[in-house]
Amino acid sequence: MSDINELYGCFEECSCVVTDSRRIVPDSLFFALGGERFDGNRFVADALRGGARYAVADSDSPAAENPDLADRIIRVGNSLEALQALAREHRRRLAIPIIGIVGSNGKTTTKELTARVLAEKFEVYATHGNLNNHIGVPLTLLSMTRDTQFGVVEMGASACGEIAALCAISEPNYGLITNIGRAHLEGFGGVEGIRRGKGELFDFLEANGGRAFVPTEDATLVAMAREREDMAVEYYSRTIADGIPSRMVGEYNRANMAAAIAVGRYFDIDMERMREAVSSYEPDNNRSQTIRTGRNTVIADCYNANPSSMQAAIETLAAREAAQRMLILGDMLELGRWSGEEHRRIVCLAAAVPDAELLLIGREFSAAAGSIPGISENAAVRTFPDTDSAAEYLKASPPSGATVLVKGSRGMALERLIPLL
Repeated sequence: MSDINELYGCFEECSCVVTDSRRIVPDSLFFALGGERFDGNRFVADALRGGARYAVADSDSPAAENPDLADRIIRVGNSLEALQALAREHRRRLAIPIIGIVGSNGKTTTKELTARVLAEKFEVYATHGNLNNHIGVPLTLLSMTRDTQFGVVEMGASACGEIAALCAISEPNYGLITNIGRAHLEGFGGVEGIRRGKGELFDFLEANGGRAFVPTEDATLVAMAREREDMAVEYYSRTIADGIPSRMVGEYNRANMAAAIAVGRYFDIDMERMREAVSSYEPDNNRSQTIRTGRNTVIADCYNANPSSMQAAIETLAAREAAQRMLILGDMLELGRWSGEEHRRIVCLAAAVPDAELLLIGREFSAAAGSIPGISENAAVRTFPDTDSAAEYLKASPPSGATVLVKGSRGMALERLIPLL
């Protein structure tokens, strides 16, 4: 099938879109996607027999030869491209305002806050969880219904060109870059690459008559906005979030709150309602989450980590009043040739936190600590090759009465340590 209108007609007959054959629901539309470790074409028959109304499969799907199923298989040249094209078509037919949110840190929190603020006036659909890549963004768009009045789409990237591709699918009318930090250095090829890659959102807005929200205190974002003379910009000060109570840890979350309020203010949402929406937000999923375990106060911020967010979290802990502090830090991944330098910098910063015990987990942090004179002799600094060995230490020497920061890249699985605290 090459006609997007035919594919869209099949989509309209279905209850939802599914890409995992193990999660089929009645009358769903199954897309058989392929990857390095899986091939959805192998499961087309299972999906159809499990309740899917139709399956979109690459032309060489073996199920297409099954006469009992053939009339329910939509054959395309590339299933992923078909999914993205369908999402773009659905977005265009809905014709609703969409705001795209990108950045090195704080995307998900800003997305959640912005959705809450906009929901005070509109029927909002926002990215669920972390569905922010070349598959997640199309699934987000296809989950929007005729009742949706405003879309909030988080877009993630680890290399240049990826934000541009996601913008081409979601076609945002509005955009917000949370910050330009030191994340995915390897994929972007350095900080300038990050600036260029995140700036692809602004490029799309400029080319298509969109509007960006930019904090006046961020010199990098202001400069990026001014480089694009034809882009409409709504400047705001982060002070608009001053005085609003928050259940989130860290002053750096003030920037996320201010961004959401700036968007709401542009759309004439009552300030008091926005204050309530923002202040009532309870972080979860180990993102700036405070957990009181009975023995300690744990700051769980281990969903992801990069040098910028790691520094902000450490500085927040250092400024917090506490009789005892413990920092449990796991390797920051995807830093490439910058990894050694960045891990050493973070070790020095963390070791300087007063009254603190420092647990460094992973090959990169262990190597960094061993290369810094004086660190390896510091009794308050311990290194572990992996999370399992750190868990054994915590079982044998459980902390008590401490404020504990748990921060590391998702691949380190540091959340497994929280029950031991």
